[in-house]
Amino acid sequence: MARVLCVDFGSTFTKAVLVDTDDGTVVASGSHRTTIATDVLDGYASIRETFATERIDEVLACSSAGGGLRLAVVGYEREVTAEAGHRVGLSAGAKVVHVTAGALSAGDVRVLCATRPDVVLLVGGTDGGNSEVLQHNARRLATGRVPAPVVVAGNVDGRQAAVHELVSRGRRALVAANVLPRIGVLDPEPARAAIREVFIRHVIGGKGLSQRPEFARLVRAATPDAVLTGVGVLADGAPGVPGLGDVLVVDVGGATTDVYSVVTPSGEDATLRKEVVQTMWRARTVEGDLGMRWNAVGVVDAAAAEHLATTLGLRAYAERVAHDPGFVPADPADDAELARLAVTVALRRHGRPGSPSAAPRALRDVSTVVGSGGVLRHNDSGVRRAVLAPAVTDHGGGWRVPRTASLAVDAGYLLFAAGLLAEHEPRAAAVLVTSGLVDLAPVDDAGGAAGWSGILVRRRGADRPGGPLVQSPPAVPPESAALLAWSARLSDCAGTARAQAGLLRDRVDERGLAGPAGDALATMGASVADTLVVLAARCQVAAGAPAQQAHLAAGAGR
Repeated sequence: MARVLCVDFGSTFTKAVLVDTDDGTVVASGSHRTTIATDVLDGYASIRETFATERIDEVLACSSAGGGLRLAVVGYEREVTAEAGHRVGLSAGAKVVHVTAGALSAGDVRVLCATRPDVVLLVGGTDGGNSEVLQHNARRLATGRVPAPVVVAGNVDGRQAAVHELVSRGRRALVAANVLPRIGVLDPEPARAAIREVFIRHVIGGKGLSQRPEFARLVRAATPDAVLTGVGVLADGAPGVPGLGDVLVVDVGGATTDVYSVVTPSGEDATLRKEVVQTMWRARTVEGDLGMRWNAVGVVDAAAAEHLATTLGLRAYAERVAHDPGFVPADPADDAELARLAVTVALRRHGRPGSPSAAPRALRDVSTVVGSGGVLRHNDSGVRRAVLAPAVTDHGGGWRVPRTASLAVDAGYLLFAAGLLAEHEPRAAAVLVTSGLVDLAPVDDAGGAAGWSGILVRRRGADRPGGPLVQSPPAVPPESAALLAWSARLSDCAGTARAQAGLLRDRVDERGLAGPAGDALATMGASVADTLVVLAARCQVAAGAPAQQAHLAAGAGR
């Protein structure tokens, strides 16, 4: 019997979970405020003292302390290799702080350095394509004395020469396979592994979080990288342990709100490739302006930009907690409203199409939406439902809202631990990851238990206690099903109209054309979207959907 202590050195708190890997159960857990002011291992030592009577055979850790992993991406074309590098960086658990494309100038390098990246991801050219820009950019990074290590993951014909440009001038460089070997094909794993290696080898020690070598030995990944792996375990399960299928996870933190999705494409999504950069079906987006404390004001600003209702009182509250991140309110109402808005905006950004020619992310068939973060773990089911409601009601937001998803909260904060265990203890990880989920039953306007598309009956897997959540929606009359299908289509069209209008406005502005022309396009798109949303809501009412859902659908368009 092996006992593994999984530790997350977070920006605010250090969390630890002791797992029995024979059966995937939690033996003990604890947390301590992250001791950045002294040494991050001080808080860890305090946790270990509480586990003094427990046997611990191994320790695995991840870290986002000290700001996590900051990544800059340098590519050849902004909409091709630079975009590919951006997506790979997000999937590697990085906060992408800078993206640039084309042949770098000395000024470009100075701008890049000003963003203080921990790692630079250098990409460019498909295999067999242009390699000159890749080599030029490597030379610029080397002569510009960029202090961050560089992961070179571009055209195979130019990679070694690019690495030579860096290493011969004393720069640290690591080579990986091309992230975009050919148009429409994205290969993220080699670069993701290289970024992880650089993070562990260079970044962890370089942040000065601890003077003891033990810290670098413990950390195996950036926390978001571990969580994405845990989300994959939640979706896929392991041999003998069924997973939940398509899942969507939103993690509301003090500084950022991260969204993770694992989906299996079907129908049109599985056959069409409209983007020159292939869609990542296991994806993460990080919203650095959406946080419950350090970036609370950013939540209010972003909500206003999305035409979501906010109040002067909420802005005042956001300003207060931004100046005092340790503040804990007696009444959770303001925190709940901040979190609801952060969830709404983050999900829209994650799910919307990235370009006018692209489709929204394929989230319609997601079976389970999981919320994570302190505001969800430390509040009651009413607050949890209110915060996560946009995940199933935000029709008209420009993304494909899950149709029949159940809601749950990672109350045990176990996704990171499952990610750390996944490689060597896959079964234990799969059992563990669902054991901390608390299932939420939505409520209707009268306060009764009702689903967004009817009452959802949930049961546990028969093979083991604490198995995956399985939902059984009630039978829907054919007429109602047809109306609901039309409602979904109209909502999709509404979101697309709104998103495309905004993109057109941005393109007009980028080309230096008159502002009123762009505003007119955006207004026209919003008007069309509002009309479609109202029609979608009427279809829902006609189908007998709960009044709350129809009301929220209509309100989202205003």
